[in-house]
Amino acid sequence: MGENWERVGTQKSDMEKVRNLAIIPARSGSKGLKDKNIRLLGGKHLIGYSIEAAINSNIFDCVHVSTDSRQYGDIAKEYGADVSFLRTWELAADMTDTWDVVRYVVNTFSSLGKNFDRITLLQPTSPLRTEEDIRSAFKLFEEKDAESVVSVCEVSHSPRFMKPLGDGLCMDGFVNLSQNVCRQEQEKYYRLNGAIYMLHISVLDHMEKLYGKKSFAYIMPEDRSVDIDTIQDFRYAEFLLRYGLNACV
Repeated sequence: MGENWERVGTQKSDMEKVRNLAIIPARSGSKGLKDKNIRLLGGKHLIGYSIEAAINSNIFDCVHVSTDSRQYGDIAKEYGADVSFLRTWELAADMTDTWDVVRYVVNTFSSLGKNFDRITLLQPTSPLRTEEDIRSAFKLFEEKDAESVVSVCEVSHSPRFMKPLGDGLCMDGFVNLSQNVCRQEQEKYYRLNGAIYMLHISVLDHMEKLYGKKSFAYIMPEDRSVDIDTIQDFRYAEFLLRYGLNACV
């Protein structure tokens, strides 16, 4: 701490080819759950879980935390992350697109002489994602010669039993009983869990490929798929850590 900070680095190194970059976006100023990215979960800052999982996966040449906060940056460095530059103030707004942040990081590294083949976005709000999850997603990426791999988990309830309700709250036709089947026979459905987005650098210029024909799902269990946005999510993650109901402990 106490070292000089720059909003963007100013010195170029010799052009250097680096294959795998992990980006952990951690802006300050969260309104839903104040300072959630550095909130202590089980005695560890929330961003610490993603940083350590990325480093311990041993697949990244650089694990970069993108933040607008010097305080957040200092904490990230304590866990071993690269925070060689801060993001711009414009990219720290509430409605900022995360992929714009990713492009900024990639372009800034390029201006410093470091280029990457593969980018992995690891959101700090998914602290129960493990280093083995990251390794397994990377293995799938290579085996499939993928353009992208995105993590998902199975949903607890079939969308067959989900419909919007009108103002009158009438449930006419809400469930088609003639098509009712037992749970074991129902088709499985999956949702994005926000834990891992792994992609080839070219996808950043063609985002339709993120969920294209060469995109594949890495399936995670529901108890490692907690995405912290509210205090209820945070308490649930604490519960899973405390009682050992997931693979992180």
